[in-house]
Amino acid sequence: MYTQSLSSGGNFMQEQDLLKSILADLRRTSREYTTATTEASCPMTRRMFTDLTNDTLRLQGELFNLMQQNNMYSVSSKALRQDVDKQIQSAHQTQQKCQQFIQEKNSQNSSYSQAPNVPQHQPNYGNPYYM
Repeated sequence: MYTQSLSSGGNFMQEQDLLKSILADLRRTSREYTTATTEASCPMTRRMFTDLTNDTLRLQGELFNLMQQNNMYSVSSKALRQDVDKQIQSAHQTQQKCQQFIQEKNSQNSSYSQAPNVPQHQPNYGNPYYM
């Protein structure tokens, strides 16, 4: 199958096409890790997905910079500063509303809080048996 995919020059793909594919895959992977982070109820699992998200974003940024420096990726036009400021302000307001909501719910439920009746999940990452 591999030999069928070879181009006439003996390369599997042009370098730029291969890097664009990897860049897109890193973008997709970071979205999926972010979703997994937000869905994780176990603190250790959430931490693991947070670390994986950060590592993937770092790799994606490094690859993007490399491609941009080698004229393999062009960026879109620059955003207006006022539009960026408006989006930042909106995000801060949403964050404050979320924090206020969480504090209200935590204070309402504190008298009904109970200890979990099942043991906390132990992560299996880092275990060489599963690697």
